[in-house]
Amino acid sequence: MQPLNVCLLQTATHWHQPQANRDMFEELFARVPPRADLVVLPEMFSTGFSMASGEIAEPMDGATVTWLRQQAAVLGKVVCGSVVISEGGEYFNRFIWMPPDGTAGYYDKRHCFRMAGEHEHYSAGGGKIILQLGAWRVCPLVCYDLRFPVWFRNHAAGSGQHGGAAYDVLLCVANWPQVRQAAWQTLLRARAIENQAYAVGVNITGTDGNGVVYGGGSAVYAPDGEILLELDAGARVADAELDGTSLQQLRKSFPVWQDADRFELLE
Repeated sequence: MQPLNVCLLQTATHWHQPQANRDMFEELFARVPPRADLVVLPEMFSTGFSMASGEIAEPMDGATVTWLRQQAAVLGKVVCGSVVISEGGEYFNRFIWMPPDGTAGYYDKRHCFRMAGEHEHYSAGGGKIILQLGAWRVCPLVCYDLRFPVWFRNHAAGSGQHGGAAYDVLLCVANWPQVRQAAWQTLLRARAIENQAYAVGVNITGTDGNGVVYGGGSAVYAPDGEILLELDAGARVADAELDGTSLQQLRKSFPVWQDADRFELLE
């Protein structure tokens, strides 16, 4: 596996101002290093983490997804993040994966954050996905999903291929409040260790339209828990290189997956 370079865009967002956010991120794209393969924006990057779903939602052919498609083509890189999407009379907090060829993949947030009433304004997703970037397999999740490890347990049923793993990178986009910053970093790092996969998390900074303060802390952790990148609360464009060879060696030399408990998810 060739190395994978992941670029994290950590910034405050403009509350309920999609065009302002698109303009801001487009400016930040100029700072993405040429070596980057994957560019990651935070959760609800075009609006902020808002429960006004009926007001801010866009269709899949709307302005923000169209913009993502254009930017991925211009950059020649995969660009991803979550957007409020309306579809079939429902609203979703949808992670969108946009490669340069414009063939979007998506994952709808499974666990809605009830403490903010998200479950009352958005529908929960019904399934997880694995996305391909070269030889790398990426499993996306959104913010509160990080607290539910069973949902994305890294196990390829009935196979020792890839060290028994279904994915190589766990990718979390978030609006994770500063008051629970310790949980953010602890859970993200733990998910890397227990799943023997790289864990990448992108959070926001600043204060949103509801007065919630965010402390950044976007990070990249290696499969053994090594810190590859940990940001402070400032706005940053930062990248990290993921090494596929060391990942494969770890799974071979320390095959925890062979002793993992087998289970079936009951929907």
